[in-house]
Amino acid sequence: MAAAILTGMALEARIARRGGLPAACATGHAAAMAAAHRLLEGGTGGIVSFGIAGGLAPDLRPGSLVLASAVVDEDGAVHETCQSWRNRLRNALPQAHSGMVVGARMPAVTVGDKARLRALTGAAAVDLESLAVARACQAWGRPFAVLRAVADPAWRALPAAALAGLDGEGRMAPGAVLARLAADPRELVALGRLAWDLGKALASLRGAARAIPVDLLGGGPLGLDPAQRVRDVA
Repeated sequence: MAAAILTGMALEARIARRGGLPAACATGHAAAMAAAHRLLEGGTGGIVSFGIAGGLAPDLRPGSLVLASAVVDEDGAVHETCQSWRNRLRNALPQAHSGMVVGARMPAVTVGDKARLRALTGAAAVDLESLAVARACQAWGRPFAVLRAVADPAWRALPAAALAGLDGEGRMAPGAVLARLAADPRELVALGRLAWDLGKALASLRGAARAIPVDLLGGGPLGLDPAQRVRDVA
């Protein structure tokens, strides 16, 4: 069974596809959960959660790649990623940082929000889709991995205009951003800084998409024997 990539933004999905990887897009926890179950029900062998993230660890700068050892929720439940997939991705992307990713239902907007999540979970980064991927894959007994690039670092808040910048299908909505800026032009500087940081994160994702081994996603859990697959998912 072939595996797939799941992203939260249409732009991230395009990056994956240009790297030759199959990708679907669903924004936020609920949509990602539904999309992951559809993929797995359709025979997908496993899922890689791929895209940008908010930084929680203070040493992660914009563009830093995070290869998750596990996904943790805000209640402390830990979902370990597939070790064999993680090892292959580590070999392909030695510059990636290892650490947990926290799955949140709402964006971590302020520096205080990020500090709280860091203290609560010890996670290196936060995103909105990886927890859904983890739960769905574990429900189906399929492997999963998480590869994310930091856009907004731990010491920087997200401007409100940025939160208005995506529609429900993960596409950019320039009109909503402009309306928000018209309401508060002071956000222009913060939005420009975020755009610069986002560019670094997307550049890292492009490089990562080219480096992911083709057979990671082409034939189930890396061609492992069934017994090994069970051990990896457990």
